[in-house]
Parts: sequence; structure tokens; C-alpha cells
Amino acid sequence: MLIAQSPIDKNLNIDTTGQKDLIDIGRSIIKSQPRQNSLDEKKKIYFSLLPISTSVPGGGSALVTSTTAGVYLGDRNTTYLSTVTFTPYFNFKGRYGLPVRSSIWLNNNSWNIQGDTRFLVYPQYTWSLGGGQPESYKLLVNYNYLRFYQSALKRITSYFFIGAGYSLDYYLDVEASSTNSLVNFSQYKFGTSNDRNFRSAGPNIDLLYDTRKNSLNPFPGTYANFIYRYNTTVTGSNNNWESIYADFRKYVSLTNSGLKNILAFWTYYWSTLNSGAPYLNLPAIGMDPYNRSGRGIEQNRYRGKRLIYFESEYRRDITDNGLFGFVVFANLNSASQPKNNRFIYWNPAAGTGLRIKFNKKSDTNICIDYGISKNYSAVILGLGEAF
Repeated sequence: MLIAQSPIDKNLNIDTTGQKDLIDIGRSIIKSQPRQNSLDEKKKIYFSLLPISTSVPGGGSALVTSTTAGVYLGDRNTTYLSTVTFTPYFNFKGRYGLPVRSSIWLNNNSWNIQGDTRFLVYPQYTWSLGGGQPESYKLLVNYNYLRFYQSALKRITSYFFIGAGYSLDYYLDVEASSTNSLVNFSQYKFGTSNDRNFRSAGPNIDLLYDTRKNSLNPFPGTYANFIYRYNTTVTGSNNNWESIYADFRKYVSLTNSGLKNILAFWTYYWSTLNSGAPYLNLPAIGMDPYNRSGRGIEQNRYRGKRLIYFESEYRRDITDNGLFGFVVFANLNSASQPKNNRFIYWNPAAGTGLRIKFNKKSDTNICIDYGISKNYSAVILGLGEAF
């Protein structure tokens, strides 16, 4: 087939000449020999590590260690950077999480293998469905959570992929932490009974268009993803229900110089198509596949049968060597109202952030963002750009 022979791009390599990162600084402090700039580094793994203490859903703080590994599994002229991210967290009050997410690109981008596996002890506040509820109107829900998502996508044309997979969400021991039950609080009947387990499981169909060379720090390009999910009792689901998730991102360079100067845009639409979805499976802010939406808004603050989201961000280098940069961002979301599925309440947030290059070989930044919205603000730390 022509697919395997046609190169995607002659300039996929990240030119690190004249660039500096924290690894360079560390090597200079201990007087180690500088790294060589080589473009022939197939299958060499680039690690980035960020141990931090941060707040966790439901209150309190935890030790979080975010580790990202990037590797090229084929010709760097025709193969995107594969990534694996492991972000375990724990505290001394019985809360912990073991999430692993991967996106593997085989040689010439012939296949993209996506995985998302998590086991979380995950207490989380909820504000019921839709918008308009005051900050004080919330309920803490305790549960354990197991996720197993796996998809394989085949390259059809240079940037277009089609695939399928299996998705499992397993919520264990769902129970409100107060005398008010989740079913009474939310007025929603699926997945809200106390001390119960709930499963959503079934196949999914994926369509992907991706011209980004590196998802950790996207170059100018376009990303579009459509996922149709069918949960059925045949494959382990408690109920039969369907959902769609449509995600679009665009990156526009504002300069031809070596300095990064980019406008980035992101929007997604997430919707259940019928009844039967457990409450915790309904679309919610910050609960998108990468848990990156809604910076400046508390995770899960808005939930509904449908959710629409918009975000834009300006990214620019501060130093010529790429060590430091900054971003300015704003986002807007709305969750549908429970009675009529209309988008009535629109919830904005905005913020700014500092970027510090941790690993120039994988172009991975330490991202320190501050976001603010009505009655809430937060510092968000992580490895790799939000989108």
C-alpha cells in the first residue's frame, strides 16, 4: 500500500541546537559532559519527572509524582513521538491513585495504540446536574474507581486514522459522605444508589486526524478526534447506553523565527445519546479523557448529560534558548440542564502560567499555571501542555 511508503513530514525532528533545559543545567552543576545533539536517536527514551505536593479531589493534599517517557519507535522523519505518562498520588488518609496513560506510534505512524488504565480511591465533590448552583451546594461522594480503555487505530492516509477499542469504567462502593444520599441530591436515578457498584463497558469506534508531531508540546497543526461508545450488558455494562465525544484543536504559529509564538484553540462536545449512563459517567468539566479541561474551575463542578467546552491559549518563549516561556489562557464551558438539555449557564475561567523546559529532546515543559473563576482559584502543576 502507498500508506506505509509515503512520508508524513520531512521535518518531524526537534532541532535542539542552541536550546537548554533543566537537564543541561543539572549536568553543568555536577560538571558532567554535555549531551550530544543527534537526530538519529531511534528508541532512545526521554524521561521527565515532577514530584509535587498538591490538593486532591474531596479536599486535602497528596504527594504526586508525574513521570513522562517519550520515545521514537520508528524513523523520526515519519513517526510521531510515543508517550507514556504515570502519575501516582497518595496521602496518609487512605487516598491514592495509580493512573497510566499511553499513546504509542509505530513506525511510519502505521498504527496508533492508545491506553488509559487507572485505579483510584477517589472521593469527589459534586454539585448535581446543570449549572446555576452556588458553591456551597455540594455533596462529597466516596468511591473507588477502575478504568481500562484500549484502542488501536490504523493509518488510512497521511494524517487520518480509524480504529476501535474497548472501554470499561467500574465504580465500586459509591456512597455519599453525609446523610443526604446522591440520588436525592441529584434527582438522577442511574448509578446513585448508596453502597453499590456500577459498570459501564463496551466497544468504541475512533476517528482521528492528527498533524501534531508531539502531543506533549504541539507544533503548529491540527487535531480532531471523534469517539462513539456503545455500552452494553453483553460486554459487562449494567445498562445499555451510548455516548459521543468530539474534540478539535488548532495550533497557529505567529512567527517564522526560532522563538515559540503560538495561538492554540481547543473545543469539545461530549454527550450521552440516551438514558442509562451512571451519574459518575455523565460528562463533567475536568473529566475529559486527559483531565485537562477547565483550568481555574474545580474538577466536576459542572456536570450534565451534555457538555460543551471552549479554550484558547497564547504560548510564547521568554528566552532564546527555550528554557523559559509563558502562557495566557481563557476557557468557557456549559453543562446541559437536566430537564430540557439546554445550555443556559456559561462558566468562564482564565489564567496565566510559566513554562520551564525539563527535557529539550522530547520538548517537555514543566507547566505552572494559575487559573481563576467565580469563587475558585487554583495552581495547576504538570508535565506537558494542557492541550
